[in-house]
Amino acid sequence: MRKRLASFRRTGLNIYRLGIKELRSLRSDPVLVFLIVYAFSWGIYEVATGVKFEVANASVAIIDEDHSPLSREIASALLPPYFKNAVTIDADKAGEALDKGHYTFVLDIPPHFERDLLSGHRPTLQLNVDATAMSMAGNGAGYIQSIVTREVSRALSTSGRETPAEADLIARALFNPNLDSVPFTSVMEVINNITLLSVILAGAALIREREHGTLEHLLVMPVTAVEIMSSKLWANGLVIVLAATLSLIFVVQGVLGVRTSGSLALFIAGALLYQFSVTALGILLATFTGSMAQYGLLVMPVLILMQLLSGSSTPLESMPAWLQNTMQLSPSTHFVAFSQAILYRGAGPSIVWPQLAVLAGIGATFFFVALARFRKAILRS
Repeated sequence: MRKRLASFRRTGLNIYRLGIKELRSLRSDPVLVFLIVYAFSWGIYEVATGVKFEVANASVAIIDEDHSPLSREIASALLPPYFKNAVTIDADKAGEALDKGHYTFVLDIPPHFERDLLSGHRPTLQLNVDATAMSMAGNGAGYIQSIVTREVSRALSTSGRETPAEADLIARALFNPNLDSVPFTSVMEVINNITLLSVILAGAALIREREHGTLEHLLVMPVTAVEIMSSKLWANGLVIVLAATLSLIFVVQGVLGVRTSGSLALFIAGALLYQFSVTALGILLATFTGSMAQYGLLVMPVLILMQLLSGSSTPLESMPAWLQNTMQLSPSTHFVAFSQAILYRGAGPSIVWPQLAVLAGIGATFFFVALARFRKAILRS
């Protein structure tokens, strides 16, 4: 028993000391240090504020051929921050204005629109959209439709011609009540950067040992492949989780003012478990390459698939069933669901434990496969 305890203690000390060596090696690499700092600071802010899914300051013009109180009410209802103040133009200038990109939307209100509406007829409006701004065009058309519907309903109500509705739908957004894209984009960018840097750092740590010739030094020391690989996992994982936590606190919550709902401690615990999976994946990919250039070419498509198909960019439910089932093998899919449940909806351990269990299983699989490949790489060295 004493020998076994001494063996465990020696293994733990070896993993700790090798991990400290990894941290010192990372500190001496200014490129990787800059990449970590940038990705979890300005990189988060830039993406969160620069990528917009909602309509903001869209330019809109009105062709008012009715000149009625209702047409003026519709024009005055198109307000910032969604739209710029509506500009009235002539019908013969609308096509040229759209072609030159002066306006994204041109709303044409026909003659006698209010009179026909109050007479019980169903007059139509024409909305011309510059669809080159694809996201804004689609969402903005829906916004304008809602605004016109609201003003028409108000006009009918005033005239006593409103048709009573059987039921009213009242939506209340608990997280992100203003339906702004910044809270969603900023948190998902933190998660994407965790995946990106975890894979890059873990693989770079192994390749750096090989390129600098220090792997041969490790082979003559009384350390095992498990100890070498474990030290790389905890050292690089610790750096990423610490950087992600500071980013959530100071950039997402502090600078961007995003209010997260759940437990930060639970998120950190899940992030540590996720690190176990993706850093092992990074080492596994590194065993198939012999240089950083080869590693970069191999890891690029893997990271793109993990980020685009994990649910952080597009909903998983909108993908084909076979693709949804395939992505269950990726740890990023489960970590995105785990993070969204905690940070968006305030979920507790009783809700997110299935994701934690799957992350542990996937991480163990990656670890043992990477360990087998790592041992072969050491023997080849």
